[in-house]
Amino acid sequence: MTTTVFATYDGEVLRPEGPVTLAPNTRVRVTIETTVADESKSSSFLRTAQALNLEGPSDWSERLEE
Repeated sequence: MTTTVFATYDGEVLRPEGPVTLAPNTRVRVTIETTVADESKSSSFLRTAQALNLEGPSDWSERLEE
């Protein structure tokens, strides 16, 4: 059986990005091929907040005490 699984190496172990349908302790052969991260999928908090187009003062801290 051959299955392609995307994973991220955290410095110690490979972490699959989704469920893996294997029984515990199943031996597998792993071939590692690095991929380029898709920047369009991951977005910073700031980009997400800017994309919301919220209305309000340009400097929200001007009226912080109110």
